Parts: sequence; structure tokens; C-alpha cells
Amino acid sequence: MTIRVVVADDQELVRSGFAMILDVQPDIEVVAEAGDGAEAVEAVLRLAPDVALLDIRMPRTDGIEACRAISERSDCRTVMLTTFDSDEYVYEALHAGASGFLLKDVRRDDLVHAVRVVARGDSLLAPSVARRLVEQYTRPSVRPRRTHPALDALTGRERETLLLLARGLSNAEIAAELVVSDHTVKTHVGNVLAKLGLRDRIQAVICAYETGLVAAGTAAPPAGGGGARADSPASGRN
Repeated sequence: MTIRVVVADDQELVRSGFAMILDVQPDIEVVAEAGDGAEAVEAVLRLAPDVALLDIRMPRTDGIEACRAISERSDCRTVMLTTFDSDEYVYEALHAGASGFLLKDVRRDDLVHAVRVVARGDSLLAPSVARRLVEQYTRPSVRPRRTHPALDALTGRERETLLLLARGLSNAEIAAELVVSDHTVKTHVGNVLAKLGLRDRIQAVICAYETGLVAAGTAAPPAGGGGARADSPASGRN
């Protein structure tokens, strides 16, 4: 199956560069380029791509607002691109519905990998970005603690799974920790996401910290950290 992509960036050379890298892949087709967030939303609604790459800072409608509109009005998944290694942008983008966040100096192979990961329904963050997201922007002193009534709907094993997700464990690592099969873990993760109304495991990590289920500074590497190279984006399957 061909992965259909929209690339949005207000800098033409950057936008064209990303599009060229992706378009030469046998399983990826860039169906549109956009110079701002409004154009990106229009292209997504018109062409129904699988993935949209969105620059954070764009005129008219910025990447975060475009991400929010795309998440609310389509099934397209979004990856945010920026030159700014800013925690606030990460937090806002993920809450807008982003499935991934990459810096623009990402390597060619990692960009292609990111599109494939997000297209198949997984989530992805550059590890350095995810660490600061967890350590800084989930502190009660920075973000007010939120309640989530659906936490009470989780079974004991599903709550354990959520705690292990917040520690950054992969499905295989969770299976070893709980002494169950990978299939059972996948079922638990799916139940956690469904009951809490979350898009992916990255948002599950945010939920665990924001609700106080996990205290900031107590977790291991962030979501999707199982085995990813230190300089590569970390991905996590449901």
C-alpha cells in the first residue's frame, strides 16, 4: 500500500527537500505541498492523505492549529517539524493530536522511517524532545494536575500497563515485566487507549503524568524508548 503524504512548510527549499526525499521511496507518494497551515488543512481534507508533515511556525495558520483541525476533521496522522527544540511546542502539538515530533535536522533515513511508523498507526518522538516533555511539562508546578475519571475504569492489570508505558517500556519489555504474552500486552494497551480516549501511547504517557499517576522524574526513558538509537526517533506500537 502506498503511503500518501502532504508536506507543509513556508520555506520552499525545505518543503521541496522533504518532498523529494519522500517521493523517491517506492511506498510513499507526496500528493501535495503547502506553504502554510491553511493550505495544509485544505489539502488534507481534499486529498485524504495518510500522513501530514507540518512545520510548527507557518503564516496564516500555524502548524499546531493546522494539526488540531486535521485531527478533528480527518483520519490523517500528523508529524510536526521544527528547527526549535522547544518543550512548549511539543506539549501543545501533542495535545493538538500530533502523532510525532521531529527536528528539521533529522536524517534522511529517519524522516522516511517516521512517515512509515506514523502511517501504520504508531507514535514517534525524537528521544531528546520526549525526555524534556516528560521531565518539565508534566510537573504539577508547570502544568496544573488534571483529573481523568476514566482511570477508575481501568482494571488492575491495565493500570499496571499504563504505569509501565509511562516508564517507557516497549510491549516486549512490558510482557517480560508482567510475565504475559506480547499479544496480551497489545490487548491491554489497546484497552487503556480506548478507555481513556487517547490516540496513542505517547498521549498515555502524558495522561499518566498529568493525573499524578506517575510523578515527574521517576520514569525510565520516554515512550517508545525500547531499543531506539539515541540519535534516532523513538517509536511505539500500540
